[in-house]
Amino acid sequence: MDQTTPALADGTVAVAIAEPLGAAIADPVTATAVAMAVPKRPRLAKILRTAGSIALVAAIFGFAVPHFASYRSVWASTAAMTWPHVLLVTVAAAAAMASTWFMICAVLPSIRLREAAVVNLGSNAVANTLPAGGALAMGVSWAMLSSWGVGTAEYVLYTLVSGVWNVFARLGLPVLALLVLATAARPGAGLIAAAAVGLVLLAALAVGLGLLVRSEAFAFRAGRALQYGAVTACRLIRRRATFDIPGSLLGFRRQAGALIAARGWRITVTTAAANLTLWLVLLACLRGVGLSQAQVSWQTSLAAYAFVRLLTVLPITPGGLGITELGLIGILAAGASHQATAQVTAAVLLYRAVTYLPPIPLGAIACLAWRYTPGLIHARTDPGCRLGFRLAGPGGGSEDPDGSRHPPAASASLKGLSRPV
Repeated sequence: MDQTTPALADGTVAVAIAEPLGAAIADPVTATAVAMAVPKRPRLAKILRTAGSIALVAAIFGFAVPHFASYRSVWASTAAMTWPHVLLVTVAAAAAMASTWFMICAVLPSIRLREAAVVNLGSNAVANTLPAGGALAMGVSWAMLSSWGVGTAEYVLYTLVSGVWNVFARLGLPVLALLVLATAARPGAGLIAAAAVGLVLLAALAVGLGLLVRSEAFAFRAGRALQYGAVTACRLIRRRATFDIPGSLLGFRRQAGALIAARGWRITVTTAAANLTLWLVLLACLRGVGLSQAQVSWQTSLAAYAFVRLLTVLPITPGGLGITELGLIGILAAGASHQATAQVTAAVLLYRAVTYLPPIPLGAIACLAWRYTPGLIHARTDPGCRLGFRLAGPGGGSEDPDGSRHPPAASASLKGLSRPV
């Protein structure tokens, strides 16, 4: 899971949220952390998935990557970098990491930037080291946020909205890349197909989200259709269906509509920035190893980045490990000379090293700090001064992040919210 991927990107997380979503949105007081737990899977399935993931990563780095360039030539290209280029890559990687924290604060206005950093680093440390780590990463982020007073309903809303916007970004990137690449060269068939699929899905999702937020009748009909499909799937796998999707969508519609109306532009801008700064890290690595615009243009690098981001939507390996590297190298090195191929391979591996590896030790430090020195991260404040947004409960009331309830007249609008200082 890279820095711009929310916990919802893992398919297991969607399963984990499906059942408690209705209770969490409809009645935040009675919802508990147990409701967010990930369903147990058969041990054999877990073992096979883990073994398959490890085998795939080993095959990619042991056979596929050396097919493009030897690791010795990769090291030589990386070692030849000048200090200004090293500094450029470092600054770009730090900016890409920090941009995700601003995105989290945009979707979840009740937390501070340092808290967003701890949540992001801690969850990424888990997601980048464990197969199907997205579900466990969600558990880590939930434990941290709940300890700071974030309610279950607020967390579910944050997870779903950030997940939807991240999907929008992944689908929109190929379209943007196609338009940009058309100014420099003739786009390949793969990018055109990806852009076409992304554009159709993006338009469908945007229209669907707009109708969901604006029309209660549409939300109810869509919920009934999804409920029928989910119940049918549960019968096929012999699992009891205990969720209420129509009720969940109606509750999500109320909360998401208020959040999007108040902070939609912030969420869009920060999500776009988080995705584009990650691409700038790749571009800095390409220039750092000596590849010029004539050898690998920035337009081509954007197209490759967009295609691979779309390719790694499914969590086959932790953080797309192996698949991302192979996809980027294959696209960027197409038709390049032997020396340029070695430089491309070095740039891609460097890009992955500076974006994939740092969150692991930093996340471990963040988890230790959260566990043993919580005051450094979350300073206690007067509950009356903390302005986390209030979630409407049954009867039009609301709930503060600390769990206290208020009558409808006391419910605050999302507009004008600011984080505590």
